[in-house]
Order: sequence, then structure tokens, then C-alpha cells
Amino acid sequence: MSSKRIAFVTLGCKLNYAETSTYERALLKEGLEPVPWSKGADIFLVNTCTVTEHSDKKSRNIIRKLHRQNPDALIYVTGCYAQLKKAEIEAIEGVAAVFGATEKSLIVPAILSRIHGQEFCGRDMSTFFPAYSSGERTRSFLKVQDGCDYKCHYCTVPYARGGSRNIPIAEIIPQAEAIASEGIKEIVLTGVNTGDFGRSTGETFFELIRQLNDVEGIERYRISSIEPNLLTEEMIDWITSGTKFLPHYHIPLQSGCDTILKEMGRRYDTAAFAHKIQYIREKSEKPGGPKVFFGIDVIVGFPGETEELFMETYNFLKDVVRPAFIHIFPYSRRAGTPAAGRKDQVQDCVKTKRVQMLEDLCAELHAEFLDANKGVAEKVLFESTDRKGMMEGYTGNYIRVSREYDPEKIGKIVDVIL
Repeated sequence: MSSKRIAFVTLGCKLNYAETSTYERALLKEGLEPVPWSKGADIFLVNTCTVTEHSDKKSRNIIRKLHRQNPDALIYVTGCYAQLKKAEIEAIEGVAAVFGATEKSLIVPAILSRIHGQEFCGRDMSTFFPAYSSGERTRSFLKVQDGCDYKCHYCTVPYARGGSRNIPIAEIIPQAEAIASEGIKEIVLTGVNTGDFGRSTGETFFELIRQLNDVEGIERYRISSIEPNLLTEEMIDWITSGTKFLPHYHIPLQSGCDTILKEMGRRYDTAAFAHKIQYIREKSEKPGGPKVFFGIDVIVGFPGETEELFMETYNFLKDVVRPAFIHIFPYSRRAGTPAAGRKDQVQDCVKTKRVQMLEDLCAELHAEFLDANKGVAEKVLFESTDRKGMMEGYTGNYIRVSREYDPEKIGKIVDVIL
């Protein structure tokens, strides 16, 4: 058993990262030896992504590359791409087994059965696979929700991940306590549609975060991403009242044009989005204090997005939202979605131009955000990596800070002046 080397490859979101870390803990507990995937292994576990066509291609290419470099290795594949294109992946040479969204609890026993030369005949009856990342001394990603009931016209994730679901708060709190017992100080709450937590248990995301706030040992929380319509004013009032939740919001906008938002099937308009951003700033920012970090998702080149409509998005970001960072995604045509069948597709060269415009705007806004925080008192959670005599960490509002390496500061929250 101990001679079996295993490597883990994770593509895509932090939710995948949390799930991979959970597989890894279970398999290492059984005596497998972890190695970097680039060094070669007897077994590979690949956690795939399917958010764009490029993601599909990247997943296929990495599986083929692993087989070319390790022709005798067993390759196990899971993740969103595995759910949507199971037969396609099974046809790739070297793949031992493919596990879809409802088969995640089978992965570890299937690998162990193969190692022991036993036949595996399992059936996954679970609807939610609990997961959290570990192995770091500072931060853990805790999965609290999976799936999505929204049917945005460009997105395949509801088909890859299934409907919105979660385990009860009473089962999540012990996971947070286990994370705290490892000495980890910060938790990032992750999910497919995180704010929709509670749909399958009759609870709410607000109830969850209030109970997590009481977990001893965890000093900071971040919410990985939350839909603007699910981030309520009541929740904002509570978060900004002195809780462990940080002034760092990742909120998907997708378009700053009401025409496009409607055609995307989104559940808000630009007026509601702008109000939410302004409300957070009014509640969070004090004179001389840190500015709120807003990370905003935007899709460019959605079918029907003319130059005029794109400029509505550009100007909305530049003049109204002014986020600290823009996550930019060129629209990717995904089979089976309403948007894929539209005749008014935007040319790739136009998408590329628009991406560059938003990247330039992002650089300008991020520099402005950093400048606005200069001289401000903040707290940094330092990480363990020694970067040529320097150590790094993040402030509450997600500014990377570098200081001279000091082992005494690892995993501790330190006061700094930006």
C-alpha cells in the first residue's frame, strides 16, 4: 500500500479544491504516498471543470498528458466535466473510471478496492458530498452548498452540479470546529450558489453565518461568491456590526446592461446592483479606514451584445460600481443552453477586444483601490511560504502584504500600516 504514489490535479473553482483536499485526506490516511503530478505517479485523481469550452479542452488535455507521461498509471476523473461528458472521458486512453456529481463518495473506496485487487460495486445514495481543504496553516475552503436552481441562459453548471442542496447547519459546525483544531484561522465559505444555502434543509444562509461566527478558534471568514439578490440588507447590517466576516465581497454582475441581464436570465437589474454596492460601502467604510474590496464577475460577448450595450457595462463599472477587481470571462457557447442556439453570436475577435478594454479598466481600478488604502491600519494573516526571505499575507479587504520573513508571525493576525 505505502508504495502506491498518488497525485491530485484540480481544475476550476475553490469548491473543486475543497473536494480534492477531502479525497486527499482520506487516501493518505490509507497509506498512499502523495507526489506532485509532474513527478509521475501510480494513480492520478483529476477534478475537472466545465464552465467554458476552454475548460473542457484543458481537462481533456491534462488527462491525455498524464497518460502519455505515465502509460501504466490509473487515472480517475471527477468534477463537472465528468458529469456532463462521462462517455467522452471514458473513451480517453488511460482512464480507469469516471465519477459524476452524484458519485463523489464512491471515489475513495473505488481507488482502494482497485489497489487491493478487489471488485468494487458501489452505489452513491448521497445528495451532498461534504468537503473542506486542509494542509495550510492559515486558510481553509469549507463547502457549505452544492448545485444551483438558477437557469442562467449561458450556464451548464446546474446540469453538471444538479439542484441546490446542502447538509444541515448542525453538521457544518463540527467541520468548522475541525478546521479550527488544525490551527487554521480563516475559513472561506464555498458553494456553487453559496447564498442559496438552506434550500434542502429549511434553513438560511444568514442563520449559517451567524452560527459559524461563534465557532471558537476561527477568527476570520470570507464568502467566496454570493448572488446580489441573496445578499440582503439585513445580512449586510449584521456583517458590518463587528463580526468575523471580512469586508471582501465577490459578487457576480455578468453585465452592466439591463437589456443583456434580462436576456441572460439574471434576477436583478443594474439599479438593484448599484444600490447593494452603495449600501455595503455606506455601512462598512469609515473616514480614514479601509475600503471594501469588491470582486465583480463580468461576461463579455454574450449573444446580442452590441458595441453600445457593451459600453453600458463598461461605463457602469467605471462610473458606478468601481470595483477593486473585475473577473472577466469571454462568453463561451455551451451546448444545451438557451444562449447557444441564438443567431446573434458575437465574433471572437470582438470579444478579445472587449476583454482587453476591461482588463485595462481593471488595472486602473485596482491601482486606485490600493492607493485609497495607503496609510490605513489593517490586520494581515501571514502565510508560511518563505519567498526569498519575505512572507506574504492578506488584509481583511484582500490586499496582499509582504514583510520580512518571521516564523513567529506564521498563521497569526498582525497589525500593519498599508
